[in-house]
Amino acid sequence: MRRYSIASIPGDGIGREVVPAAIEVLTAAAAKCGFVLEFRHFDWSCQTYLKTGKMMPDDGLDRLRDHDAVFLGAVGFPGVPDHISLWGLLLPIRREFEQYVNLRPVRLLPGIASPLRDKAPGDIDFWVVRENSEGEYSQIGGRTGTGENEIVVQQAIFTRRGTDRILRYAFDFARRSGRRHVTSATKSNGLYHSMPFWDERFAAIGAEYPDVAADQYHVDILAARFVMSPERFNVVVGSNLFGDILSDLGPGITGTIAVAPSANLNPERRFPSMFEPVHGSAPDIAGQGIANPIGQIWSGAMMLEHLGEDEAAALVMRALEASLIAPDIDRTPDLGGNGTTAGFAEAIRTKLLGF
Repeated sequence: MRRYSIASIPGDGIGREVVPAAIEVLTAAAAKCGFVLEFRHFDWSCQTYLKTGKMMPDDGLDRLRDHDAVFLGAVGFPGVPDHISLWGLLLPIRREFEQYVNLRPVRLLPGIASPLRDKAPGDIDFWVVRENSEGEYSQIGGRTGTGENEIVVQQAIFTRRGTDRILRYAFDFARRSGRRHVTSATKSNGLYHSMPFWDERFAAIGAEYPDVAADQYHVDILAARFVMSPERFNVVVGSNLFGDILSDLGPGITGTIAVAPSANLNPERRFPSMFEPVHGSAPDIAGQGIANPIGQIWSGAMMLEHLGEDEAAALVMRALEASLIAPDIDRTPDLGGNGTTAGFAEAIRTKLLGF
């Protein structure tokens, strides 16, 4: 029997609620399809930081390294500054394990109303490929001076290797998925060095894929196009900052960010990849048991697909979508219902077992 070792990090806030709920669904899918998911839980969070001064132990990355995947809930909570929580847990995992691809689907699911007028499932269905390891998110820079003389410098780092590999991944993904159109997010009219370089490399890599259409937009008008005409996009590729912003805007136009999943991929599979929902720890509803588990469950489906268990991944998505339109299932409050995290996830699991 096939077995996969999964490192589970529920993290903070609602992560501690949606991760166990999602694991129930994924475990059921695995059993139905004839394999085993062995979850090993790591209680690393902002509470860990407040107790120990660190988000994870010094050997934390070594503990994760031999797993087949990492299943993350959410990171961040009031009382711990965001740059501490992110740079202490999430970002070291992404960078040490060379998870340089952040892949996020933007799809309007059945049973969820888009805030955009007259949009139905099928009208919004594309992917955002975000560079995940360099670009604007660097630690290079500093602060000097005081008062009105204070100066802050933040460096963005774009390497030829890092830029080429994310662009090539986007074109490969477009070709492999049958979505033969790649759109680049740029800002070469404002960022004098980095974005003209990005544009040059996008043109060079695109030339290697004559069967894939390519175009580019400045990120400001691209954000507007997401809202005005999302149906024009297939695969959108952007730098760390632009991809981060656009891949949150995308789920926004599909009705709720609570359902959005993401994958942090090491395509070469030298290290484990990590799967997490786009939403944060939502401290305003943490502990109430009403968080929407779909983003975590969908992230789990992406994890199953990455592991090569396509049948199980498809089964999870089928159950998830069927549950969204079933009149007898009480959805969570963000979707207009009065359901609970555990109850909604159990309804999805029941649907899955019935197929």
